[in-house]
Amino acid sequence: MTDNGNENGAEATTVTGERSVAVTLENRLMSHGLYVTSFAWLDDTEPPGEDGAGIELEYEAVSEVPAVTNDEVGAVLRTLLTIGDEREWTPGRLEVTSLTTEGDVRGWWYVEREWFDRLGDDLSQLEFSQRVLNTVKNYQRE
Repeated sequence: MTDNGNENGAEATTVTGERSVAVTLENRLMSHGLYVTSFAWLDDTEPPGEDGAGIELEYEAVSEVPAVTNDEVGAVLRTLLTIGDEREWTPGRLEVTSLTTEGDVRGWWYVEREWFDRLGDDLSQLEFSQRVLNTVKNYQRE
C-alpha cells in the first residue's frame, strides 16, 4: 500500500499520534475481506487539513464474484464515514478501483464531495447509497 510517501509500509501517524486515515482504513477493511493496495490524497495532504480532502483508493476483494458488490461499497463507505466521525472530518471526492486477488480490475465507483457534504442534511442515507451504487461500473471481460 502507498500513502503518499509512506512506501516502506510503516504505520504512518499524525502529529497528534493517531494512525493516518490510510492505515486506519486499511486495518478496518481487512475484516471485510478488502485489502487496500493503494491510497492517495488527491490534493497531497496528510492528515487532511480541512474537510473535503479527496481520496483515490484501490483495494483487492477476496471474493469469487467478478464484479463490485453492494456489500463491499457499503463496507468502504461505512468505514470511511466512521473514521471521519472519529476525526470530525468529512471526506471529499472518493475514487475507487476494486481488484481481484490476482490484481485484475473488477470495477470502479466514486462518491462526489457534495454527496458527503449533504449526507444527513438534505440527502438521506438511502439517497446517498443509491447515488453511489449508480456510479458502479463493472469491468466487462471478453
